Amino acid sequence: MEFEDCIKLANENKVAYLATVEGDQPRVRALLLWFADKTGFYFQTGTVKEFYGQLKKNPKVEVCFFDTKQKGGVMMRVAGKVEFLDDKELKRKAIEDRAFLKAWGFNPESPGLIIFRIAKGEAYSWMMETNFEPKKFIKFG
Repeated sequence: MEFEDCIKLANENKVAYLATVEGDQPRVRALLLWFADKTGFYFQTGTVKEFYGQLKKNPKVEVCFFDTKQKGGVMMRVAGKVEFLDDKELKRKAIEDRAFLKAWGFNPESPGLIIFRIAKGEAYSWMMETNFEPKKFIKFG
């Protein structure tokens, strides 16, 4: 698997499970990937969420995607540090792409709308056929 394959798998399987740490307790939640490209994996959240506080305190995360369309399924895990992007154009695009953000009252000036990405890290995939092989990490960023 190459990084381009990671981007494709993520964009085709947008439901992801992202893990943070709160103290010594792991926290995992499902969220929707906004998009992935050669610059990273993009998500959005709000400052009112406990999730945001966890990301601010410890930006190290791991996110898991699972493709059920392939025989036996393919899991991809991406680990890295989140970067917060205070970019009005990105916020405008997120609101355009995700109507629920506008319905919740967000606009490109909203300080409570948080865009973040994993721009640097490593990814690896798992499938039944390679279950007992050593992990092959793909570095990106």
